[in-house]
Amino acid sequence: MAQERIGLEDLKDAVEGTAPETPVSTEDAVLPEPKIDQNGRAYATGKRKNAIARVWIKPGSGNVTVNGRDVERFFARPVLRMIINQPFEVAGRAGQYDVICTVSGGGLSGQAGAVRHGISRALTYYEPALRPVLKKGGFLTRDARVVERKKYGRRKARRSFQFSKR
Repeated sequence: MAQERIGLEDLKDAVEGTAPETPVSTEDAVLPEPKIDQNGRAYATGKRKNAIARVWIKPGSGNVTVNGRDVERFFARPVLRMIINQPFEVAGRAGQYDVICTVSGGGLSGQAGAVRHGISRALTYYEPALRPVLKKGGFLTRDARVVERKKYGRRKARRSFQFSKR
């Protein structure tokens, strides 16, 4: 196997941009196949803090059901409902998909974050072309921040007992 040696002139041409380049077209990029079950739904799992959400999406009128209840009843605060709808708004698919999810563990804020993560992943499984948009928005990254554990000899994770000089 003979390797081609690159000289200083070749490097200079490459830096200046005069070296011949191989054209890369976006039309040749192959997208992965959509992962859709026999019922026409895409499934994904979302996680945030201690909350885990199982999410199914399918084309519909935009209904969101969480643990068998409507999203307005389950997440009463508007901020939590806004968090859930963020992936649809960024992808430009607001009101086009029905969402059915079951969520357990954690508090309401963590559960809303888990549902958002699950919706984002399910959207990429249903429409793989949406992955760059959702990835750029940071919706596909699992937020790994969790509560720090309590240490022995301390009152909380970092708080010490009050020091008494006398």
